[in-house]
Amino acid sequence: MKRRNIIFIIIFFLTIFIFLYFKFFKNEKVVVTEIPNSEDVSYNSNIIEDVYYSSKDVKGNEYTIKASEGEIDYKQTEIIFLSDVTAVIKLTNSNDVKITSDFGKYNSNNLDTIFSKNVVINYQENEITSEYLDFSMKRNSMIISKNVIYTNLENILKADVIEMNIDTKDTKIFMHKNNQKVNIKSKQ
Repeated sequence: MKRRNIIFIIIFFLTIFIFLYFKFFKNEKVVVTEIPNSEDVSYNSNIIEDVYYSSKDVKGNEYTIKASEGEIDYKQTEIIFLSDVTAVIKLTNSNDVKITSDFGKYNSNNLDTIFSKNVVINYQENEITSEYLDFSMKRNSMIISKNVIYTNLENILKADVIEMNIDTKDTKIFMHKNNQKVNIKSKQ
């Protein structure tokens, strides 16, 4: 009798399981909901138009940055992603440096800025174009890389990287691979 009860209970639960499976899982229906009209959607925007920051360090050097648009990173609120960027570095012991680029990443805490895509740096009669510039007031450095072309009144120079100390003007120009050489051509 016990054996019959156990078999009956197993059959009973198996039947319920099969019934529930076909009822709820086998024929799942996909429910498509209509997305409301974009005018009805409300959200918080983190985009700022006509961005402008200006700061001065203890040495008197001034750094200003302007952009047509900025987007604040929600996870790191000190980070601002910029579009159509123009920056000016006014050094107390030297001439101004002007930087333009399509995009930028600005840290409002330490003033570090990464410029990217169509980067142009103008300093006196010198122009450097590249695709990437890492600028840091704290480190007093500019690291220019990716398709670097330096031109002045007399020469055109092509390299992978130019590193410059802003205070001392010490500059390192090099290629990533040891077997490649920096290319310098005279304009005359």
